Amino acid sequence: MKYLVYGAGGTGGCLAAFLTQGEKDVTLIARGKHLSAIQEQDLIIETAHGSFSIPVQATDIQHYHDTPDVIFVCVKGYSIPEILPELRRISSPKTIIIPILNIFTTGATLQKELPDCLVTDGCIYIAAEVKCPGTIHMSGDIFRIVFGVRTDQEMRPELKQIEHDLCDCGIEGILSTQIQRDALLKFSVVSPMAACGIYHNVTVAGMQIPGTPREDFKSCVQEISNLATAMGYPFPEQPNPVERSLAIQDGLDPDASTSLKRDLDAGKPSEVDGLIFEVVRLGRQYQVPTPTYDKVAQKLGYPLEARP
Repeated sequence: MKYLVYGAGGTGGCLAAFLTQGEKDVTLIARGKHLSAIQEQDLIIETAHGSFSIPVQATDIQHYHDTPDVIFVCVKGYSIPEILPELRRISSPKTIIIPILNIFTTGATLQKELPDCLVTDGCIYIAAEVKCPGTIHMSGDIFRIVFGVRTDQEMRPELKQIEHDLCDCGIEGILSTQIQRDALLKFSVVSPMAACGIYHNVTVAGMQIPGTPREDFKSCVQEISNLATAMGYPFPEQPNPVERSLAIQDGLDPDASTSLKRDLDAGKPSEVDGLIFEVVRLGRQYQVPTPTYDKVAQKLGYPLEARP
């Protein structure tokens, strides 16, 4: 299998590094100083167990002229329109595209834009960020990729090979038979973390101890769980959805923060619409109360009159 990882941030960089370490055929799409550093000194991954460098094959998209079997899309949600022309250029009808963004429904949205390819849904569990050009810092040990098709008719044997390759490289790869539910389960971790981190101006540490941020985190998880039920993708009763999300969050580095909070703090474009405002819209659409998300959205300037 020929892999392409499109996006070299914490998610894409770690994915390309582990695939390279597992001796898979993989190319990483990066840019700017980050790309130059990777090409000149390899990609450095910092973990709680030490640092290591990996000679990842990296290039910018303008100089990539191959046709991969699998494309992992690891960019921010707001960058999707920008990369669509390149995805069309480098893909073929045999190409499998796996978006592992934080935004729910990304796969279905991309499938409409790329009807000749198979676009799955997907999500990733990892806490990682670019520390400086050429260096990525991982917080915690969790590294899990869940992906799958939305209908049985879309199933291909290559998907099992992708699952095997991920596991072979030290990544917990899971080919899901209920990917919409599983994508919402991931969303019920990252979205509440983003919402509470922004609203209370705290890192993960502030949500790992008893207090209002932790209680709001629990409320956000419950609101998404209620939405999942209304949408027809109910979460498993065991483990309890709130306790499950708490356990994942509590296993993270206390100094970690979400990319949404980092982007907002830096005045950069962010995924606030997909991570926060979309929950409010879905709540109105499915008539599910979302009072905690409402107050976060209001603080972020989501106008009351714009709510459905």
